[in-house]
Amino acid sequence: MPEIVMPRLSDTMEDGVVSAWLKQVGDQITRGEIVAEIETDKALMELEAYDDGVLEKILAEPGVRVAIGEPIAIVGDGTTSPASSGAAAVTRSNVVPSDADLPDLAAGSQRVSHGDTASVSPRVVVKSSPLARKIARELQVDMDAVVGTGPGGRVTKRDVEAAHSAAAATDIEAPERGASSVAVQPVPAPGEFEEVALTNIQRVSAIRLAESKQQAPHFYLTSAIDVTELFAFRARINATLEAAGESKVSVNDLLVKAVAAALRKDPSVNVSFAGDKLLRHKGIHIGVAVATPVGLLVPVIRDADRKSVSEIATESRDKATRARDRKLRAEDMSGGTFTISNLGMFGIEQFTAVINSPESAILAVGAAADELRLDNDEVVARKILRVTMSADHRAIDGAVAAQFLATLKELVENPLRIVT
Repeated sequence: MPEIVMPRLSDTMEDGVVSAWLKQVGDQITRGEIVAEIETDKALMELEAYDDGVLEKILAEPGVRVAIGEPIAIVGDGTTSPASSGAAAVTRSNVVPSDADLPDLAAGSQRVSHGDTASVSPRVVVKSSPLARKIARELQVDMDAVVGTGPGGRVTKRDVEAAHSAAAATDIEAPERGASSVAVQPVPAPGEFEEVALTNIQRVSAIRLAESKQQAPHFYLTSAIDVTELFAFRARINATLEAAGESKVSVNDLLVKAVAAALRKDPSVNVSFAGDKLLRHKGIHIGVAVATPVGLLVPVIRDADRKSVSEIATESRDKATRARDRKLRAEDMSGGTFTISNLGMFGIEQFTAVINSPESAILAVGAAADELRLDNDEVVARKILRVTMSADHRAIDGAVAAQFLATLKELVENPLRIVT
């Protein structure tokens, strides 16, 4: 009997959450028809049926996190009753590991019996993947002390590595074994707080950002760029576009193009760290961070160096809208080589951003402000924009990053060079 399984909908996806079923038990479905919405680590995506038939049983209720490849529903010919379909539904309160899900037990330990009359004392077993157990043995991590973030609380490889990193940091901060290394935080009284569940995107983003800060040695360089001419250039472009009945471009669109042009001139920043080598990317694919109600998403403008500013503007607007509506596809957010995060519209003049791994750099863009400058012994008001580049020191040296910012500054202050 065909099963609908949790598909891999992004290159970094390990599990997904069934957000909603668009078909109910007993409904006829056809191959290619949308049957459910799945929340991945990046977006809300549509799940298509693989086969024709009748939806005979839903195994994963909305809100349940399920590992890739695990069944979430059963499709049949409509003659099999749900009770006899042979698979147990997965609900928020019914996430119980089967014997196959249980980790290998050490010699002398007791297997848990799921029967009503167990003949041995039950032992609490931490659910984990074989890879997680292997990594735990190599890193000498106590599995019982690891908090699992996988389906049903399963401990994953990332959980083990995070626990190991946390332990290492604790050892550095508290070398004296006799002293307590964990500060006791006061617990708020009941009624003084409200628990807000993380979306899958927020949960995975938290893990990935923490890993990025732990694994990539960040360093930061800030450059003050005179954007007076850029603003005037944008005004001229928009006047032309408006006369032609086309959409205007934003300052961020021009910055995306400028960054792409700078990366084309200086590809040493368009890299990823890969252990004993660097991956220098041939394509220039710019991620643009977008704040949404479910978390931060980063749609990618592919081959931004080959596109006009108006093409970048149209694509950016479309993807930002679809990001907020949770309609981005996996390919819309994959393959970025450099990211721009702009908080200037909120009045933030300068900030630092966390690198979006496996990229090696991210540019934080603040708001332009009027500042006084000397011009041939004359004090003039100029619009100054500050950008801060966060770079992975394993892949990019300080001088390389400084040269890139100098190239970017030259392009932005001479905006005609951006489009030529």
